[in-house]
Amino acid sequence: MNEKPVKPQNRVTKSMKIRSKVVAAVFMLFCFMIMWNMIDVQIIKYEEYKAKASSVQLRDTKISPKRGTIYDANMKVLAQSATVWTVFVSPAESKEEQHQRIAEKLEEILGVDRNKTLEKLKKTKSYYEIIQYKIDKPQADAIRNFCAEEEILGVNLMEDYKRYYPYGNFAATILGFCGTDNQGLAGIESFYNEELTGVHGRIISAKNGWGLDMGYEYEELNAAQDGYSLVTTIDETIQHFLERSLSSKVVDYNVQQRAVGIVMNVKTGAILAMSTKPDFDPNEPFTIHDPKIAEAIEAITDEKEKNDAISKARQSQWRNKAVSDLYEPGSVFKIVTASSALDSGVANTHSSFNCRGFVNVGGWRINCNQRSGHGVLSFEQALINSCNPSFIELGQRMGIPTFVDYFESFGLSEKTNIDLPGEQKSLAYTAQTMTETSLASNSFGQTFKITPIQMITAVATAVNGGQLVQPHIVSKLVDKEGNVVKNLTPEPKRQVISEEVSKQICDILYKNGNTEQGHAKHAYVSGYRVGGKSGTSQKLDTEMDDDYIASFVGVAPCDDPEIAILIFFDEPRTTTYYGGPLAGPVVGELMGEILPYLGVEPKYTESEKANVSIYVPSVVGKDLTDARVELQRAGFTVKVMGSGNSVMSQFPSNSNKVQKGSTIILYTEGEINNVMVTVPQLINQSPAQAESVLKGLGLNIETTGVSKNNASAVVTAQNIPAGDKVQIGTVVKLTISDTADFE
Repeated sequence: MNEKPVKPQNRVTKSMKIRSKVVAAVFMLFCFMIMWNMIDVQIIKYEEYKAKASSVQLRDTKISPKRGTIYDANMKVLAQSATVWTVFVSPAESKEEQHQRIAEKLEEILGVDRNKTLEKLKKTKSYYEIIQYKIDKPQADAIRNFCAEEEILGVNLMEDYKRYYPYGNFAATILGFCGTDNQGLAGIESFYNEELTGVHGRIISAKNGWGLDMGYEYEELNAAQDGYSLVTTIDETIQHFLERSLSSKVVDYNVQQRAVGIVMNVKTGAILAMSTKPDFDPNEPFTIHDPKIAEAIEAITDEKEKNDAISKARQSQWRNKAVSDLYEPGSVFKIVTASSALDSGVANTHSSFNCRGFVNVGGWRINCNQRSGHGVLSFEQALINSCNPSFIELGQRMGIPTFVDYFESFGLSEKTNIDLPGEQKSLAYTAQTMTETSLASNSFGQTFKITPIQMITAVATAVNGGQLVQPHIVSKLVDKEGNVVKNLTPEPKRQVISEEVSKQICDILYKNGNTEQGHAKHAYVSGYRVGGKSGTSQKLDTEMDDDYIASFVGVAPCDDPEIAILIFFDEPRTTTYYGGPLAGPVVGELMGEILPYLGVEPKYTESEKANVSIYVPSVVGKDLTDARVELQRAGFTVKVMGSGNSVMSQFPSNSNKVQKGSTIILYTEGEINNVMVTVPQLINQSPAQAESVLKGLGLNIETTGVSKNNASAVVTAQNIPAGDKVQIGTVVKLTISDTADFE
């Protein structure tokens, strides 16, 4: 009998089930951990791990953008960026046996310490160790030649830019300067830093498993975007006129706290020139450029004291007083009070005043500049004679609310918002804080403080038809192709006074500059309707009793004003501290140069035509008789040197402009032997005496300042120092002042 096979029993023990569950749980946990890790790496911490991977796989090198150029109004370059190079070593790519030679050669070419270079070369995992910033082309070429000739690896040059100012210490407080990182630190370099800077570019290079670059096919280039360029309102020629005049007068007048000059287009608010002297060279901004200050600092032995003095001197020379310093404007402000009084209706050109030489206000006695009093004055005479009691009365007629309203409307309670850094806000009374006494002192320009840029802007408003303009330095942004990116010329802010009142003020200012009694006569310019107002203000917050600010503002031509000039000397130490005789001639000299340069045609009176300056005709090569006749017809005197029959040369040449009646020297010999004469001392002589002495020596004369016919006029300055030897026929420029204004 066959037996059936027995089926095997499926024996799954409890322990086997437990083990299976444990294995499954472990497997599921392992899978979960893997999944969680993937989520953590790829989602939660994606950016962190991406950055870590990039740091291992990629090398990121910045490319510097080229900083925009700064131009004057006629597209002359005032600041530009020149190509330089940054030297860096890449120890990861260099050969250790070359390190000593690299350090020695870089010390030879760049002057860097070889031991410091060797320390950087020891960082074998580094690709970027800076050796020196901003080296010039000759040094860069020397490094390239060294690396090529000796097959040096790991020494690299990266193109960069260095700021360069072609005119040196020219418009320094306007332009400012840049730091080593090409960031603007002062002036419009700072104010427009974002627009000028541009955007950095990048080179991203891939690395292989050994950390070495994988070649150009693995590089990504993001090009740098160059900065925009600035076209300023500054006219390089006018700026040079201004700086030359200020620099000489700072020395002549022994000015203690620097001088300021501003030339503004009164119709647009464009700044044609602005300067504070002494200043600095933007190419070397950390060098103390005033030799007296530098010498005094060098003598300091205490290191901390010396460093403090250096820091203070740097800040001072960088400071633009035209926008950053407050001062009491003195009588120049009377233009604002007069304009406000006429416009508000409390006075008209027929109003009269009685000046006794003083007035009592709020228990205070306030004197007039003429202690004996002016007597009865018209409105016009009150401004021309700068009579304090008359202007106190104008302030009282307006009253505090009206006076403050006009003060604010002229923009004197707020910053002008000129596009320069560091502008200060004025210190002025409000309608709530002003008293009867402060109203009186405010009316003639004392006991409040404003900036020079505020003052000239207010004057521009008074003479341009009554509109408050926005002073500005930059007119437009342009790209590297010269396309205009943005026009920055602002519109006028508001109408402050009527056109009629503005015209009346212009007429009075012109008379102030063209009458013997006028305080603006020192700025007289033959052929041009120049008007102005002087200002002399005592600095009440200093220890010295003789600390004054001498200032003068001029406008021209007064029948249709184009420009205003403000000159300001802070603490002059000379024969006088009055604004008229000190700052007035500077304004006159500048007007005599700027107005013809701008194409403003002169209009001479009959009396002025006799002394007008004209260009000398060229007679070189002509027959002597013909040359003599031509020059005499033009109004010149002729002196012949030599015995020839034709003119070999002349002096002054045809490029010079001299007054009619001047002597022209004609040389007729082949070998010219120039006759030299010694310039005499002319200071304190009358104009007639000085002219007689110069003509006797064969020298010519040109004058600025008050009329030569003024009874109390004297020579107060000469452009060529006494004792200097000059060629016969040379023009000596004399400044004429009225001694009556020195008292």
